[in-house]
Amino acid sequence: MSQKFGKNEKLKSRKVIERLFSEGKSIKKFPVRLLYLELDAAEYHQAAFAVPKRNFKLAVSRNRIKRQLREAYRLEKNVLESQSGKKFALLFMYISKEKPQYAHISSSIKALLKTI
Repeated sequence: MSQKFGKNEKLKSRKVIERLFSEGKSIKKFPVRLLYLELDAAEYHQAAFAVPKRNFKLAVSRNRIKRQLREAYRLEKNVLESQSGKKFALLFMYISKEKPQYAHISSSIKALLKTI
């Protein structure tokens, strides 16, 4: 499996994101919350990342956390492939109010992906 996080793996569809919030299931492993929804007609898992403006006012801080979330997902996404043939829409939200250590984010994402 490729280690890339390509354009076709990014969740951009407003309809899917709305379905994710209305019908999706949620699990938490501090400091990351995961909303997920099984997709029927998808070739790839699709992922999006969010950091609330309420907790981090500066865009620089939000963007750094999103980069860390993306990198942790990119390295750990093979856990999803090995578990099942289902494809998911995923939304990772950073819920802490402190700036993170990459190790905490990575371990949280790995644990979340294993529980799906």
